[in-house]
Amino acid sequence: MAAVLHLVTFLVVLKSACCAQPRPAQDKISPIINMQLDSRKKMLTWTYTRNVSDQECTIDTPTAYSATVKPQVTEDHTYMCTFPNSVLHRGANLTVNVTCDGDVFLQVLTFANPGREGSGAVNFSCLIYNVCFMNCSWAPGPAAPADVKYRLFWASRHEADAECVHYILGPTGTRVGCHFDQLGKPQRTDNYFFLVNGTSRETAIPFLDFTPFKAVQIEKYDPPRNITITYNRSHHIIRWEHPEIRFDLSSHMLYYELDIQTPASSAETNRRGQDPNVYLMPSSATRAKSAFRVRVRYMYNRLWSEWSPTQRFGLPEQDFSGALVGPVVGTAALSALVLMFLCKRCAPGLAGVRGRCVSPGRDAQRPWGPSRCASPRQVLREAQDVPSHPAGEEGNRQGPHAHTGGRLGRGPPPAGPPGPRGRGHAGGNVLTGTGTRGDGGSRLRPLLAPCGVSEIDK
Repeated sequence: MAAVLHLVTFLVVLKSACCAQPRPAQDKISPIINMQLDSRKKMLTWTYTRNVSDQECTIDTPTAYSATVKPQVTEDHTYMCTFPNSVLHRGANLTVNVTCDGDVFLQVLTFANPGREGSGAVNFSCLIYNVCFMNCSWAPGPAAPADVKYRLFWASRHEADAECVHYILGPTGTRVGCHFDQLGKPQRTDNYFFLVNGTSRETAIPFLDFTPFKAVQIEKYDPPRNITITYNRSHHIIRWEHPEIRFDLSSHMLYYELDIQTPASSAETNRRGQDPNVYLMPSSATRAKSAFRVRVRYMYNRLWSEWSPTQRFGLPEQDFSGALVGPVVGTAALSALVLMFLCKRCAPGLAGVRGRCVSPGRDAQRPWGPSRCASPRQVLREAQDVPSHPAGEEGNRQGPHAHTGGRLGRGPPPAGPPGPRGRGHAGGNVLTGTGTRGDGGSRLRPLLAPCGVSEIDK
């Protein structure tokens, strides 16, 4: 009986093993389908054939960049992962990893940048300027065909993906740049995403993409504004204002370079921004032809602004000339005083050297005309030549008041008896130095020769 039971049990187990339904083959197939990469948007998309759990996607690039993110689902049940910080133009491996019905499924997409090597754009750069404009530029690749047509696409965290509107053409008509005149509202956290691809009838053109451009780091500022230089007798005080910039930054995030030039040397000084910006330069370190200029950049880039207009400062040359005015005026005044003093000293000595005025009667015989004053030497010479009355001459020679530099009388001498011994004759032609007069003669005030031009000294 026991043997029979063992036999029945064996038959039941054998039937179950032989007749059991096998597991469907599709249960071993990955539920991931339609896996695609949009290289311009850096977006990986796919769909599922059945419900999954514990899903994630990963990217690995030759540049050693790797990232893992959680997928998002759209209304049409499309799943997607984006890798905005990745660089894809050198290729990439993208992986989707999910769990389905307790099994783990992993699917890989290998991406390669299609096109002729060396035909894509090279030397790409972008620059924000004048607060609200931006220019991007590139060069055709060394193997680019003649009919290549490049296209630039850009986006930001706050702006949708769009193509350039204003292309810049090179000498051959090839697109080599783009001008942006609308950048939207500035945000300090703005990142700009760029990709340049191309088309040609001759060959496929590989695209060129980049890590995000931090907008705050690609702005080239205008030069500093409102530069003033004042002087307080000990220092030259240099002030300037920050330039107008696109993004809201604190002052210390600006970096200034000051170029101070003197006739003897030139020095550059770097300093961070302040409120206000002030630089003190000792007056002892400046000269009349000193000059100042300044430029600025963001602390974490190397995009210097243009230099500000050069400002001249120092002790002006006219100040040096003005300093000489006092000594010059003082010297002139002292010279005038000395001259006046000498004039006063020489005037009494010349009092006896009297000029004369020639009478009309005698002037008719002289070449210089009437009423001309003769020099003292001429007066003396002519006084010696004029014939005098014997008695008057004797009186002038022997009298106690005799003087050799007499003054000529006006008209012929009147006839009269000789004067007493020791006195001038009233009718003589020469008056005595003391102005004594003869019989009935009037006293005349002597005419002095001008000081400093006396002919008696020649």
